[in-house]
Amino acid sequence: MSDSLERLYLAVIAAKDLDPAISRTARLFQRGPAKMAKKLAEEAIEVVIDAVNGNPDAVIRESADLLYNLTVLWASAGVQPEDVWREMERREDLLGIAEKLPKSAVKMPKVSPSRAARRPIVALEGRGLRKRH
Repeated sequence: MSDSLERLYLAVIAAKDLDPAISRTARLFQRGPAKMAKKLAEEAIEVVIDAVNGNPDAVIRESADLLYNLTVLWASAGVQPEDVWREMERREDLLGIAEKLPKSAVKMPKVSPSRAARRPIVALEGRGLRKRH
């Protein structure tokens, strides 16, 4: 999977300076980080709605859009995919792959990767939602 995101990231970097009239990526870079963030948020909401509504094909399509827009925002912010993978590895060492670090300034115990307890992935249940078009 990371190879696909690496290729996407490189394609985004290559397209950012193209003519905005013909390149969606260049147009997003021209409009700036606020527009990029808005597009990312819209795609995330669409993924959530499709998942809650039980539409896996739509989740796949919207997830591809979400990853594209996330990659554009990364490139704009100077973040490379390997930076994110390093953070994911760090978190896995601390909490398990499916956990998010707490927002508070709680001190996390240092745990060696071999002793780190893996926590189960937790699924969310929800009500039916509709996408706005």
